[in-house]
Amino acid sequence: MAHPLSFVPRLRLAGICLFMALPLCFGLGGQAAAESVVKQLPVSQAEVQLSFASVVKTAAPAVVNIYSRRVVREVQRSPMFDDPFFQRFFGQGLDMGMPRERVQNSLGSGVIVRGDGVIVTNTHVIKDSQQITVALSDRREFEAKVLVADSRTDLAVLRIDTKGESLPRLDIGDSDQIEVGDIVLAIGNPFGVGQTVTSGIISALARTQVGVSDYQFFIQTDAAINPGNSGGALVGLDGRLVGINSAIYSRDGGSNGIGFAIPGNMVKSVVEAAIAGGRIVRPWLGATGQPVTADLATGLGLDRPTGVLLNQVYPAGPAARAGLRVGDVILSVDGKDIFDPEALNFRIATLGVGHVAQLGVLSQGSRKDVSLPLSAAPEEPRREVTRLTSGSPLAGASVGNLSPAFADELGVDVMAQGVIVLELGQGTPAARLGLRPGDIVAGVNGKRIDKVATLLAVLKPGAPQWQITIRRQDQTLNVVVR
Repeated sequence: MAHPLSFVPRLRLAGICLFMALPLCFGLGGQAAAESVVKQLPVSQAEVQLSFASVVKTAAPAVVNIYSRRVVREVQRSPMFDDPFFQRFFGQGLDMGMPRERVQNSLGSGVIVRGDGVIVTNTHVIKDSQQITVALSDRREFEAKVLVADSRTDLAVLRIDTKGESLPRLDIGDSDQIEVGDIVLAIGNPFGVGQTVTSGIISALARTQVGVSDYQFFIQTDAAINPGNSGGALVGLDGRLVGINSAIYSRDGGSNGIGFAIPGNMVKSVVEAAIAGGRIVRPWLGATGQPVTADLATGLGLDRPTGVLLNQVYPAGPAARAGLRVGDVILSVDGKDIFDPEALNFRIATLGVGHVAQLGVLSQGSRKDVSLPLSAAPEEPRREVTRLTSGSPLAGASVGNLSPAFADELGVDVMAQGVIVLELGQGTPAARLGLRPGDIVAGVNGKRIDKVATLLAVLKPGAPQWQITIRRQDQTLNVVVR
């Protein structure tokens, strides 16, 4: 199945020609050179044969097919309802068709990571599914339940009831140990034709500008990822799981030899959270920043663009408690170089809560090491979700207090503070005002809004006019209602 962006989640790895170097040996030194080459030629079929069969025999039984099913209701209506002239008189929300139910099926792959039936796949493979069926390599089928579906990493963890039987599994390897040029195998079920194995290499590491998930830090491979391979295994020659194949760069839906896999270290952290209780609690840095450009590097005294320049530090957050300030540059995390905020977020996210990260920091022109104890994002203030019902332009909106934990849960800027709009009732004053979920109510009639209680206090019925300030991403909007 396809990923919702311009990336199509699937799988493939190009073969490697090991014989290209042989012709270069001839003609370098006449007969003596030729004799030297002849003496090194293989003398048996075993010496000629190159095979990944032993790795495949170990890994393939742990790769499964996943079939998801959901029923959707659709309204069939006449195209004239989309005509602007018709909408002008009857409105845009008019539906005069008969609702019909339609079954949607999707196909993907998954990997057994525990013998008791724990399986990891992509979230987009099972999204909104009402029934999930897992088919093993021996053709047995099981109904699966979802332990975790994390859209921010595009990873989902499923469980099947094995009735006490221990299934073949793949151990999750340390994805920080792989290198560009390493041979990898890709296993999945492309186009539903059945389990397929392909080979190739790691083309690049730490790709952070892919745009598939919130935590962008992908392994790039020349794998031919096709429909049905999403959630399949990228395996090293040691038989360990390197990553979960997730997407390809494509303009027409086909493979162009640029595929992306979610690193095994991120997979491991999500699986551990799912097994521990199903709630993913990520460490929180308590700071945000920007990449160091060439111009910034010169001004900071760096010999090259590297690191993340902090431009916000949350008061009393982990970074602030460790002594980090706005203007500091984080160069590394646990000895691993950092080049952009996406890489920094990935490194912090894959460390457990309670871990003490060792940061390499440039502060006021001097390099130093900083120990950063990682904690979960706090829910302070409490969210206090409230539906506004007073006679004001905001009536019909559900709002809540932003905290680092609530912001992370909503997928908004964890540094944001104030009152956020969560939902809007259809046809309510708030909806007619043009509010959107995710908007932050920053002020009403000149009063700064810092929490729901403050907002309720200023929303008194009967005011002659309302001046409302809204923050929408990078914009500040002012609305006056009489």
